[in-house]
Amino acid sequence: MTEEQKPTSEKSVKRKSNTYWEWGKAIIIAVALALLIRHFLFEPYLVEGSSMYPTLHDGERLFVNKSVNYIGEIERGDIVIINGDTSKVHYVKRLIGKPGETVEMKNDTLYINGKKIDEPYLASNKKEAKKLGVNLTGDFGPVKVPKGKYFVMGDNRLNSMDSRNGLGLIAEKRIVGTSKFVFFPFHDMRQTK
Repeated sequence: MTEEQKPTSEKSVKRKSNTYWEWGKAIIIAVALALLIRHFLFEPYLVEGSSMYPTLHDGERLFVNKSVNYIGEIERGDIVIINGDTSKVHYVKRLIGKPGETVEMKNDTLYINGKKIDEPYLASNKKEAKKLGVNLTGDFGPVKVPKGKYFVMGDNRLNSMDSRNGLGLIAEKRIVGTSKFVFFPFHDMRQTK
């Protein structure tokens, strides 16, 4: 019996079988791509707490660029996501000192290797601290950052656990990636600075 002579129901069953197989392949490929993208490139994270206020707000969601771990370099001023002590805990902080650098704070001014560093993202917090009659960031250092470690601080320095007090210096392997974009809530989508 030739293909044209086969009963219509047999052709229909074969077409349905091929359709299911094609859909199955498409779904498997889509899931595999989504997992690869999430594991190696981008992943959403939730901001919990106020240590990065006003740059980031409690409850906002960020896209984290994980590719910086494979290509590129983390730069001073980048907002980084850090793995905590457990897999469910993450910290969001700003990268301040890189391996080999000396970090120091004097009179609310940051110095890296003795050079004054401008921190424009702290302007509103510094005004609030001044109203309270205090410096936003207490004096510390100099702190020499060893190879393979980073010094991080939150933008809300009066209310932040960071490399100064509790988190310590951060091992490079604990940095998940960088964030430059808030995607939720939708009415406040923006790039972070």
